[in-house]
Amino acid sequence: MTDDRILFSRRAFAASGLVAGFALAGGPVRADAIVTDAAGLVAGEVSIPVVDGVVPAYRAKPKGVANAPLILVVQEIFGVHAFIRDVCRRFAKLGYYAIAPSLYARQGDPSRYGAGQTAALVADIVSKVPDAQVMDDLDATAAFAGHDGGDLARAGITGFCWGGRIVWLYCAHTAQMRAGVAFYGPLTGEKTVLKPVHPLDIAAQLKAPVLGNYGGQDKGIALGDVAAMRVALAAAGKAQSRIDVYDDAQHGFFADYRPSYDAGAAAKAWDSTLAFLRAQGVQ
Repeated sequence: MTDDRILFSRRAFAASGLVAGFALAGGPVRADAIVTDAAGLVAGEVSIPVVDGVVPAYRAKPKGVANAPLILVVQEIFGVHAFIRDVCRRFAKLGYYAIAPSLYARQGDPSRYGAGQTAALVADIVSKVPDAQVMDDLDATAAFAGHDGGDLARAGITGFCWGGRIVWLYCAHTAQMRAGVAFYGPLTGEKTVLKPVHPLDIAAQLKAPVLGNYGGQDKGIALGDVAAMRVALAAAGKAQSRIDVYDDAQHGFFADYRPSYDAGAAAKAWDSTLAFLRAQGVQ
């Protein structure tokens, strides 16, 4: 690759930065959405060097703390918007180095899509993001964090919706994570060149235990898929992995800015998430 092509790639990536505010495609924003301040933190946008350019990311870490346990935070379908950034700050307030890379940086800008345009967002951007690219970008993000105050010996990953599926895949991709927590990520689906496998296919390949947080009223993820994943985990001897189902919760029940938010289920899932990470040494 010539220097001119490298410079072009870097400019192109920078044009697809983080989403300002809450994602409009997520629908109406709740007035009581949780806002976590940045007091005591180093928080803001950083640039992650990747093989073909630079990917923007949001990073939050406690001030003055070296070798903080690392959490990779994987975006919802709507990109790295205000909710994902707030999750990073929540982790950082607890002493974690949390970082969320913009994993659509090459494909487009999700902030251009408004309410009711989720299908267009999927068609135009999300469907064009290769799993292999995502795995590589998460590898690069972990490497960046390891040089920036994150402790790779105490690393974990969490993700939401689109990112929940990625958590399962990444814990099969690398042995660098000690644990993963997937919030309502699809477990199966159509296989394509860009998405050749799904979580149900790689249960036996998990290199780190995964906690799945799923909603019993999720209209997009069948409870039959959850049951099949539980069977696959058991058959593969992955006893440390498990899926918790919150019977009355919908898809997106942890997303406090969305109408689907379930405060009770979200609080329990957050406590369970932190306990799971601690039990696996991500603390």
